[in-house]
Amino acid sequence: MKKEFEIEREQSGKRIDKALVNLKIDPEFSRADFSRAIKKGDVKVNGAIVKSGYVLKEGDVVSVDVAQKNKKTKATPNIKLEIIFEDENIIAVNKRAGIKIHPDSGEDENDTLVGGLLAKYPELTDIGDGAVDSFLRPGIVHRLDKDTSGVIIVARNQKAFEVLKEKFSKHEIEKKYLALVFGKLEKKKGTIDADIARSSTYRRQVIASKKTKTKIRTAITDYEVVQEFENYSLVEARPKTGRMHQIRIHLFSIGHPLIGDRLYRKKLFATSEFPSALRQMLHAEEIKLELFGKDYIFTAPIPEDFESLL
Repeated sequence: MKKEFEIEREQSGKRIDKALVNLKIDPEFSRADFSRAIKKGDVKVNGAIVKSGYVLKEGDVVSVDVAQKNKKTKATPNIKLEIIFEDENIIAVNKRAGIKIHPDSGEDENDTLVGGLLAKYPELTDIGDGAVDSFLRPGIVHRLDKDTSGVIIVARNQKAFEVLKEKFSKHEIEKKYLALVFGKLEKKKGTIDADIARSSTYRRQVIASKKTKTKIRTAITDYEVVQEFENYSLVEARPKTGRMHQIRIHLFSIGHPLIGDRLYRKKLFATSEFPSALRQMLHAEEIKLELFGKDYIFTAPIPEDFESLL
């Protein structure tokens, strides 16, 4: 699709991403699609690359050169959702263990939480940050690992999406997890303040050191032992930052890996592994947040596999 046109008075003063939708440049393109195209440099104003928030002026010459329509994640009605809460701004879901939040780039996956959400809430399709692959995760403002269960928040409109993304980035949303770990912790309550970086293979995270060559990110987790068993502990973890695998790598780093975690584990625990633990025993039990003047607390009950080990 190649088009060039001049902005008239009616479109003057509007954001370019909104204006392109109103002008019906292509009826199949959503605002998020145009935002991605703008970010890629496929949309120019007076010959220059602009941002999605650019405010158009009368007389601006806009050129759109998009080779093909961006993909959209498929809606999959067969995915069962456990909705904790919904209103006009957010959806709180109790995610079961074993389901991915969204497809990976380049993969055509049907069994994802996003697929189920799109079937029930088709308006999520156009909600995103305009990144090239944002169509994979419409409305998603934070994530859980595939084998972690519990509460996840989804934005139901663009304004809520932008506010929630900012709150998560500023660590203004409180999250509480339950973790079943090997051993008894010497300190029953404390804070793990250890920077995290990607491993050289990018498959897992490592605690950063002076020799670390990949990008280092700050990671802080508060924890407290809730209950002790003979050789195991139930731990409450409250991450202050939101790094990938943060709780798993942090507890592993102090010698107490999660039961069932095949990625972060120590050989000495292999003989005492539970055959019934088919995934890491980590559950996102609670999220607290404030949005548009309202306070929310969402909780998810402990799932059956976790309860049976307890």
